Amino acid sequence: MVLPPAFPPSLVVQVKALACELPHRLGLPLSRLSIAEIRRHVVTQGLVAEISGATLWRWLSSDALRPWQHRSWIFPRDPEFAAKAGRVLDLYERRWQGSPLGADDFVLSADEKTSVQARRRKQPTLAPAAARPMRVEHEYFREGAWTYLTAWDVHRAKVFGRCESKNGIGPVDRLVSEVMNQAPPAGSSGS
Repeated sequence: MVLPPAFPPSLVVQVKALACELPHRLGLPLSRLSIAEIRRHVVTQGLVAEISGATLWRWLSSDALRPWQHRSWIFPRDPEFAAKAGRVLDLYERRWQGSPLGADDFVLSADEKTSVQARRRKQPTLAPAAARPMRVEHEYFREGAWTYLTAWDVHRAKVFGRCESKNGIGPVDRLVSEVMNQAPPAGSSGS
């Protein structure tokens, strides 16, 4: 039986440091390093003559630092961001200008998603049957770009949504009308 070579702990530390390096500092036009890139640099720098990607992965995945995992983030540029965000967060906590909201007050969060590609399947979906899974047609007709409008009743956790063939004040008015015509929850008169 042939055992794999034992690597010195200092090599593991060097590999972990390399994995945490920003690619642009290494002259690479990448957003983050892949295992293949790390392997190439370890060999190119002469740290080892040969090493497998599996070994590198095992070393990196056992560490608390995981440089291949990342989260996108947008830094606020508006100097009044905290004040503006604070008002929204206060509403989510049922407060406005330092006072609690009344039982008849509702907080809605609304948004739109434009250019949603509407598609209609060429054949209807067939329900599953004995010894046959559901059948879904993969071909479709294009039905143009639509707008999806939503309003979320923050405190009742209720979503209102509608598709419209185009955006504008008319579609927004229809969404508002749909929301406002809902019966208020029991125990409130609604406003």
